[in-house]
Parts: sequence; structure tokens; C-alpha cells
Amino acid sequence: MICKLFKNTYFLLVLFMFFSLISCGQTNSLLLKEKSSKIITGANQTNLYIELLKNKRIAIVANQTSIIINRNENQTHLIDSLLNLNIKIKKVFSPEHGFRGKADASEKVADGIDLKTGLPIISLYGKNKKPSKEQLQGIELVVFDIQDVGVRFYTYISTMHYVMEACAEAGIPVVVLDRPNPNGHYIDGPTLEIEYKSFVGMHPVPLVYGMTIGEYAQMINGEHWLQNKIECDLTIIPLKNYKHQSKYSLPLRPSPNLPNDTAINLYPSLGFFEGTIINAGRGTENQFQQYGAPFFPKSDFNYIPQANFGSKYPKYKGTLCYGVQLNQTKKLDSINIKWLIDAYQKTPKTETFFGNTFTIHAGSPKLEEQLKAGLSAKEINNSWQPKIEEFKKIRTKYLIYD
Repeated sequence: MICKLFKNTYFLLVLFMFFSLISCGQTNSLLLKEKSSKIITGANQTNLYIELLKNKRIAIVANQTSIIINRNENQTHLIDSLLNLNIKIKKVFSPEHGFRGKADASEKVADGIDLKTGLPIISLYGKNKKPSKEQLQGIELVVFDIQDVGVRFYTYISTMHYVMEACAEAGIPVVVLDRPNPNGHYIDGPTLEIEYKSFVGMHPVPLVYGMTIGEYAQMINGEHWLQNKIECDLTIIPLKNYKHQSKYSLPLRPSPNLPNDTAINLYPSLGFFEGTIINAGRGTENQFQQYGAPFFPKSDFNYIPQANFGSKYPKYKGTLCYGVQLNQTKKLDSINIKWLIDAYQKTPKTETFFGNTFTIHAGSPKLEEQLKAGLSAKEINNSWQPKIEEFKKIRTKYLIYD
């Protein structure tokens, strides 16, 4: 009896071990597959671009997002990594919000010196937005590495335009280290009319254009959007394992008022409020995850904007605002224009809803006209579609990823 029990137990034990090995094998296979399919940024693939940089005098266009992440998830700034590889970096150009990404939106940023490396930092959001001939003097190659969020009025693509233009005029090649677009999974919004071109919108594209910054650079070149239709000597270091529908969580905030994935996803919808009298969460810890104003109808949700990181002078600082909380909103795959309509309808006629920058944020006066005419969200969205379809045909020519 004992012997029989032992045999049965032994048989079951062997059987259990056999299936465990199969299960472990499957688990390990899945883990390897997951690891091998991890998105790898252009910056992380040093082997693809290091030879282009060797023995050249380099300028880097960078900010706090210009990082390399190693196997242990530790972050190293691109500049530190390249200096360790004996690359001759001569200067750094910084975009809106500065090299460390701490300046307020629209706040002018001065030139300076990076305390860690001693490199000169030249602001492209201060005295000039386009590098001057003097600033590029002696430079043989420019590397552009900044995390974008795929929204037309987010100014990093405008900075890239001016860098490409200045380099094309000076005969300097540009290398763009590509990064994922967290809003790359859809295309939506009003298309900019070129007569309303500004630094918060330089090209005739929909508000959300569904391209990485590398793909967008190719489009700037290919569509001859640079001054005098010149072309930049452009090299893109592509992403690995990326598709436009890929889920990607940014390792750090790309600018002071986009603190997390939710804010980044809601930004295309709530960014319109920048050109209105409505507070879109600046001065709180939920930037671009709520909106409100003191004159909204009283509600259970209210907040008081205060000066904080990235927002020294938020709208209605120190004033009780009533509004709508959105930080639990499911991920969007289109612009939600209903929130803008809601805010417009809640604003008393005694208040001036639209500010001076609303048209340039929208890229056209049509959206303001549509809101004043009382069009529905569906009607407004439908009006965008013909231009979106035209853009999709142009976009296809420059895609690197599915």
C-alpha cells in the first residue's frame, strides 16, 4: 500500500515537474518576447550614430527629456553619455522651458552655462528662436533629441523647423534621434491655415498629426516648408519596436505642465483653453486634467490655482474656481471638443471668452466662429475631416513606422 502510494505520488510529481517546465518555458519565452519588443529610442542606439559624430564639432539641441535609459532603467543624459565617449560637443541649444525644462510656458529663457559640463547653453526661446550664423559658427553637425507629444501647438516641432532651416542655410547636417509620439495613435483636429502661421503652429497640419518627431522632420524637408524651399541634410535614427499604435509611457514630464500620461493624452483637447479665459489646471497638481473658472456654476468640484512649478501666474491665482475634473478619463483616440463647448456655454455673456491667441492655437478663425454659431461637437468634428483626409495622403510619404 505504501509502495503503491509512493509510486503514484512519484508519478504525479514527475508529471507536475514536466508541466512546470513547459509552463516555465512558456513564461520565459513570453518574458523574452516582451523584453525584445520593448521600444528603444534613437538616442539609446548609440551604435547607429556614433560614427557620424566622431571627430566633428557638435552642437546638441536638447532638454531634460534627452536621456538614455540603460538595462537597469537608470537614466543618463545624452550629453553626458556622448562626452564620456569623447564626442566634441561645443554647445547646447535649448527649446521652450529651457535646458532643464523648468521655465513657465511662454517665459523667455536666457543663455547660460551648464554647471555640470561647463558647456554654453544657447536659448532658442529668448532673443532668437532660430540659431544665428554666429551661433552655428564652427559647428560641423547638429544633433536634435527632444521628446515631442504630437500636438501642433507644442512648440518643439517649431524649434526643430528653425534648427533645420538654419543648418540648411549653413550647410550643416542634422541628425534627429527619434522618440515615440504618445499621441501618435490618431489624427484629428482643425488643420492650420497658413496665413495664421506662428511659433505655436508653423505648418498646414491637423492639431494632432500622428507622426514621430523623426517622421515630422522628413515631412518638413519633403514638403519644402523651410524658407526658400531649401532642404536640410537630414539623418533620422529610427526607433526600434515602435508602431503608431504602441503604448508608451514617458519616463519623465516633457514640460512642466504635462506631469503624466493622462495630461499628455488630454492636452490636445484642453490645450484650446490656453487661448481663452478658462483655467486648464495650471497652478494645481492636475495640469491639463481639469478646467474651470470662478464664474462657472457652483459644483461639487472646485479648486484654487496657486503659483507652482511651471506656473508662476496661473489664471485666477488664489481664486476659487468651479469646474470639471477629468483625471479619471479613459484614454482618448480623438479630440473631445465637448469640453470646450461646455466651457463656452458656462461663460456669462458679460465675459470675453476668447483671448488674443485662440485663433493661432486653433490655426484658423473657424473654430471660434463655430462655437459662437452654436454648432454641435459632431458638426465641428465633421468639418475637420476633409482636410484630415488630405493630410493623411501627404503623411503617408514620410512614415517610418506602421
